[in-house]
Amino acid sequence: MKMKPPCMIIVKHVLPAIRALVVKELIENYGMRKVNASALMELTPAAITQYLKGKRGATFIHEMLQSEEIMRRVSKLAETLARKGASMEDVMEQLCGICVTIRSEELACILHQKELPALKECKCNICKHSA
Repeated sequence: MKMKPPCMIIVKHVLPAIRALVVKELIENYGMRKVNASALMELTPAAITQYLKGKRGATFIHEMLQSEEIMRRVSKLAETLARKGASMEDVMEQLCGICVTIRSEELACILHQKELPALKECKCNICKHSA
């Protein structure tokens, strides 16, 4: 039996998609340069370029764009990061809130079931109960 908990799906697909959307917003809506966005997000400028070109994070962006609540939270995170003096706790709380919303809306389940088809048969409820 394969063990792929929801956290692995979050790390592999969801976090890169969140980064890609936040980077895009920082650059497009806040006029931030790539080098500033990379420093702010503790990423290399090359990683920022990959997020912007869709080479990273692209596997889950479409699903996230379908949720107004998730996109509202992503925008709020970008705004928080763009503000000088945002606390690490505030940033982490918002990032975790995005993941909780993704799990509660069962969007991570789509990816999880693709990677572990047996979940369709067992009626997994982990994300519903943890959100």
